[in-house]
Amino acid sequence: MYIYRKILIPLLSVFFILFVTSCATAPPKVIEPTIENIYLLPQAPLIRQNIYHEVAPGETLWRLSKMYDISIEEIMRANNLPSSTLEKGQSLIIPNAAPLRPIISLYPSNKWRYIIIHHSATDIGSSYSIDGLHKERGFERGVGYHFIIDNGTRGKGDGQIEATPRWIKQQDGAHCKAGGMNHKGIGICLVGDISKEDVSERQMDSLVHLTRELKRYYKIPLSNIIGHGQVYGASTECPGTRFPWYEFKRKLSAE
Repeated sequence: MYIYRKILIPLLSVFFILFVTSCATAPPKVIEPTIENIYLLPQAPLIRQNIYHEVAPGETLWRLSKMYDISIEEIMRANNLPSSTLEKGQSLIIPNAAPLRPIISLYPSNKWRYIIIHHSATDIGSSYSIDGLHKERGFERGVGYHFIIDNGTRGKGDGQIEATPRWIKQQDGAHCKAGGMNHKGIGICLVGDISKEDVSERQMDSLVHLTRELKRYYKIPLSNIIGHGQVYGASTECPGTRFPWYEFKRKLSAE
């Protein structure tokens, strides 16, 4: 195993982890990486502190340990956990946690040919809250996007990237029925109403870096990175009338 570390830009912390998966059985299980390709981008000085964390859909103790640079055993001990099983929405104390480092896993696949950008059209949100809303709408598997980029509400950081169970389990999305994009498009949702407010700087930074890595790894052409409303047959202004397409595409092209 070889681990490559490099700093891409300051003020943003994202782990991109590449690993090989085996065939899934029903019901699909959360798959953890076995080969790490890690990029650490410091967002702040390394100040450790005790924090509370709300477990998002698909999160495991392994992921939390990597996100906060703390051992699984220490998390279990601090919370008196009888087993490694976590429940979404569960509140955990993370002792002596390092600044958050979201984990993005890349799975070998030839199905992903598009990246579809969305907004939540809500003022607040997170993977956990959107999961609840989508279940109320009849989505049995919950949150329909593959990634959520938070806006600093619901206890999440501004620009924090959350990988949902649909990505971790490599499932079809439930974010854009038009054009068959649920089957071939990676759905990324920005929390916020981008028809009323601008994308935050941190959200845009995270969106550019996440999209660029997905584009590179899955060899997705720039022309196939589009908004929900740009998909043929879709009738929506998503990801919002104020989404800065020129800036976004310009930054994506500046590789």
